[in-house]
Amino acid sequence: MHTGEQYHAFMLGSQRDRAVRERFQKLALGLMPAGAGLLDFGAGTGIDAKAYAASGHPTFVYEPSEPMRACLARYCRDEIARETVVTLTSPLACKVQAVTADFAVLNHIEDHAALFEELSHVVQAGGFVLASMLNPYYLGDARYDWWRANLVNLVRHGHYAIPSESRIHRFSPGFMARAAAPYFHLERRTPRGWGTVTELYMFLLFRRD
Repeated sequence: MHTGEQYHAFMLGSQRDRAVRERFQKLALGLMPAGAGLLDFGAGTGIDAKAYAASGHPTFVYEPSEPMRACLARYCRDEIARETVVTLTSPLACKVQAVTADFAVLNHIEDHAALFEELSHVVQAGGFVLASMLNPYYLGDARYDWWRANLVNLVRHGHYAIPSESRIHRFSPGFMARAAAPYFHLERRTPRGWGTVTELYMFLLFRRD
């Protein structure tokens, strides 16, 4: 998947990913007061943004990838024209009730302490950051050498990076909670129980202190 259009088509065509996205959107919308604004951080092609705007939430979008932004501009054309979706060149250019980061956006960022400090200037008091992140405990990844080789790093340090072009990282919830402090605290983590090892994604809810 090299273009925004290819990514967009894949995400809309994947039943598994649609189900994960629906759960994430339902959780985010259930936490939002009526009419409250939000920032879709790493908005991709605008799939979530369109849903948030349709639910009556003014939605700001920040997406650093040009191919993704181009696809978003087409997919959310009507919402952008009505200004129910507003594109930003900096995530700091808004003040909102919530920030959402879906489908492993935060797994591509190494310095979360700096990120949460920035987001503390964006999220209103009592608001939240909701992130969908790759689950470092997912046993489906145990077939890969990199997963087994990094178990010690996960236990000792709470994070590791996979040697690849994207340098995608895995983070434990505890590591993320420490990075979020003192601006946010980890209020909720899903899944629990068996889902901790059987679900590819985990949802982390951070509340603004």
